[in-house]
Amino acid sequence: MADQNVPPRRPRDDRGWDGRQHHTSDAYGDHNTSAPYGYESPHPYQGGYPAEQYTDGYANPGHPAPAPRGPQWVGPEGLGRPAPTGGGLPTLDDGDEPGRKVGRRKAMVALGGTAAVVAGGAALAMTPQFRGLFSDDAAAGDATGSTVTDGTAARPSGQQPSTVRTYTEQNESYMGSRAGEALKKNAPVGGRTFSGPAAAAAETKVTVKTVLAKDPILHLARRATFGATPAVIADIKSQGIDGWIRSQLTPEKLEPSKAELKLAELPTQKLNVEQLRTQRDQLNERGAQPEREVVDATIARQIWSKRQLFEVMVDFWNDYLHVAADFDGGEVYRTSFDQDVIRKHALGSYPEMLVAANKHPALLIYLNQKDSSKDAINENLARENLELYSVGVDGGYQEGDVRQAAMLQTGRGVNDKGEYVLNPFNHYIGKVKILGFTNPNAFTLPNPNDEKAVKKVATAMDVAIDKYITYIALHPSTAKYVAQSLATRFVSDTPPKSLVDRLTKTYITNKGLIKPVLIALFSSSEFWAAVGQKVRRPMEYLVSTYRVLGVSPDPSPKHNNGDNKRTPYAQGLRQIQDKLRELGQYPMGQPTPDGYPDVYVAWTSAGTMVNGWNEAGEIAAGYRTTFTYTAPEKLVAKPPATAGAYVDALAQRLVNQKLTAREKNLVLGVAGVPATAKVDATLNGAITAVARAILASPQHHLR
Repeated sequence: MADQNVPPRRPRDDRGWDGRQHHTSDAYGDHNTSAPYGYESPHPYQGGYPAEQYTDGYANPGHPAPAPRGPQWVGPEGLGRPAPTGGGLPTLDDGDEPGRKVGRRKAMVALGGTAAVVAGGAALAMTPQFRGLFSDDAAAGDATGSTVTDGTAARPSGQQPSTVRTYTEQNESYMGSRAGEALKKNAPVGGRTFSGPAAAAAETKVTVKTVLAKDPILHLARRATFGATPAVIADIKSQGIDGWIRSQLTPEKLEPSKAELKLAELPTQKLNVEQLRTQRDQLNERGAQPEREVVDATIARQIWSKRQLFEVMVDFWNDYLHVAADFDGGEVYRTSFDQDVIRKHALGSYPEMLVAANKHPALLIYLNQKDSSKDAINENLARENLELYSVGVDGGYQEGDVRQAAMLQTGRGVNDKGEYVLNPFNHYIGKVKILGFTNPNAFTLPNPNDEKAVKKVATAMDVAIDKYITYIALHPSTAKYVAQSLATRFVSDTPPKSLVDRLTKTYITNKGLIKPVLIALFSSSEFWAAVGQKVRRPMEYLVSTYRVLGVSPDPSPKHNNGDNKRTPYAQGLRQIQDKLRELGQYPMGQPTPDGYPDVYVAWTSAGTMVNGWNEAGEIAAGYRTTFTYTAPEKLVAKPPATAGAYVDALAQRLVNQKLTAREKNLVLGVAGVPATAKVDATLNGAITAVARAILASPQHHLR
């Protein structure tokens, strides 16, 4: 038996949120040819600040700077220092007008520094370039050095993230840095389970340091959705915490939003695998790209769906059981994988999801399983099933287990019609033992011309493989792995062991059903105590910005579609996707099988953070006519007559709470007026800049 197509370890680009880590390739067309937005911002302070303005060379086409190996540590003392006025800073506005007490650029820089605070000032993990936004002091330690923080060099927290491949383990590696250690000090410790989420919310006291309001309704809206909107908050208040969570856990009972109905405008999303294969040339001529439209559709649902918790879980599984959209075959199979594997089982059974994934052409092609036979064994899928999708690196398996699993899974592949098939004549026959699972795997091969007998043997082989996949999906190490990942997504970058242990037990007791695990999580004191302990990643930041600004999926009356074959809605979604690609995170975007990291330390880039703020300004200004935007001067129904009161009202509308006194003064500096100044509905022409400044605040970055 020979090995074939077993690639070497793939060191990941762990630079984080720099917008250049995901190179795309596509058999249908060039992803990089999409026009960004097709207009020039009429107001200099609204956006259009390319990352090339940074001295670190971020996103400089053709002249990439050496990849920084991880973020750099900046202590809380950096916040108290004045923003520099020297060179090297991004152009954040059209300059500081004479007579301003606080320049717009200085104000935005200072406010943005606060925006990056985790838990109200407990820790910052920034690149050296971001440190430059706050201080002329160039000294900075290495946040992701290999210093062991848990006493065990072999543990992921003692390793560089680039050497750690699993979704959970790369999180642990990042959190093993000094920055991660600082975050741990502000995380809730210990806890208990209550009779239900509402009881837990009522009885839990929030003791962590955070600038976020400690309102449990706001906390739930931030964590269980892609952004707290007035509608979501009203729904939670009217249904109650328990009622709202129950409704979110039965998404099939929630009516589709207008935006979801408009997904019919994405033509490839209505096609099955066979149609995508046979209509390939026609789709190419129309410029339709199925692997990009599935990403467009996911973005639309994240922004506008009423089934928010379901979409959060879809995103979670897209990182955990990851198949990239941009792989050779994604144009045909990724939409089906989204519908038939991830979405079908997102709130159901993880063992059933993993079994379905292992029979889906997308995963079989993505990890070369279709090329694995008894005479040429490929270990890719067998390894990732253990390392990424079930027990994890420390789940107790050995290299021999990987080999045995690869032998058991031989014969699975994709036929000429693009369908899953098991060829019994390519399947290894013989006893296997994998991580405590044993199977005789003994079969008598039939006459190849006896179709009925061949099908019967293939089915029996399938059953044997499915039993193994179910076994590892229910393994105690997998239970802990899933529990740790869910707690990291919903609670904090350093979830308490007490919670992980209880969720692990719930997973085992309920045989891998996800809803009971989520109910246990929301019924825990640890969840409700963790206000402000998560920072939005680039995609989460941009999606939440669209949500809080009340953007509508309908085109603006000013829109002129011309001879464009794609609808305004389809164009608008693609524009958002292009921006997310620029920011370095988009649905199904990680090119390697490990998915995106889910801890803040992994997502630190000055260039992309400023890019995100600029994009928030563009959205607030509403120049893109593919969607309808709420005019910034209409965000507050009855604008107060004085600047200070107006800023308070606008902050309440955008981030559901008032800013701190320091932040409010910084925002007033952006407006260039004192708190007592009389203003009109446009805040004397500064309303868009002020809205953008509030959206750069920690109250919008934290969740």
